[in-house]
Amino acid sequence: MRDRSLTLHLPWKVIPWNILDDMTKQQREAVDARLRSATFDGSRPLEELRTGFAAMMGADGPPPAGVNLTDGFLGGRPAVEFAPLAPSTGAMILYFHGGSWVFGSPLTAQHLTAALVRRTGARAVSLDYRLAPEYPFPAAIEDGVAAYRELLESGVPAEQIILAGDSAGGGLSIITLLAARDEGLPMPAAVVAFSPGLDASRSGESITTKAAVDPILTHSSLQATGELHRAGQDPHQPLLSPALYADLTGLPPLLLQVGSNEMLLDDSTRMATRAAAAGVDVILDVTADVPHVFQSFEGILDEADAALDRAGRFVLDHLPAVTPIG
Repeated sequence: MRDRSLTLHLPWKVIPWNILDDMTKQQREAVDARLRSATFDGSRPLEELRTGFAAMMGADGPPPAGVNLTDGFLGGRPAVEFAPLAPSTGAMILYFHGGSWVFGSPLTAQHLTAALVRRTGARAVSLDYRLAPEYPFPAAIEDGVAAYRELLESGVPAEQIILAGDSAGGGLSIITLLAARDEGLPMPAAVVAFSPGLDASRSGESITTKAAVDPILTHSSLQATGELHRAGQDPHQPLLSPALYADLTGLPPLLLQVGSNEMLLDDSTRMATRAAAAGVDVILDVTADVPHVFQSFEGILDEADAALDRAGRFVLDHLPAVTPIG
């Protein structure tokens, strides 16, 4: 397949590029239409939003292939553990699901989590962190730090832990990192963030310039869920808008994957710029003409498979050499 991200790859293919372009264009158009038919309306009742999001993400469908799922607890919160069917490397991914801070669960992100497990041989634990408005900022961050601390205390070395997440969970993976650093905890090996939300002030230019091409997010929906999460807090602070206000010094390597059709595009571009200026090893991986958290369309969208492959390589590149277990 052709990798359409800004990262250049040259796979040996004899299929003409124009044919591949037509194939991926059809896939992107189908995904765009599917998302537009399920337009997110932040004004709808909260339970309706939660139920609709769970249905859209296949939370009640068959479990993902290639992994075993087990219910558990981490940091005082429910969690779902993912174990690869192949021998485990001993590494651990701490995953945070998306859902604008107000909906979602480990099961709405089970296919993304499993995709990383299959590509890396790492185990994963997906945290059911507290949601707004019942538990607004900073509840989710407290849960993230408690989960990371328990992994460390259970004997998992920091250098074998990867933090990862999508959308609000992508933001939470980085914000958890900042809070953990400020509490003196050792840093994990790396962070993988899919379409992370990193600016609660919604001040990026892409909020306006990408509004017409983003098939699912709207300014009003982002404002509605953002207000539930902030609960009156000023968004101009490090743990709400880290892309603008956080001290990024000392963070581990970051992979920020985002689509060019996202209203939240500038959350990643500004984060990458500031992280690089702070001396952080950061990869900004932008894929053209794809939507928010496009990686969730694994097996449907070639760009999703390619991006997940790159994320898997990034994880393996930043883990110490380990002997598979099992």
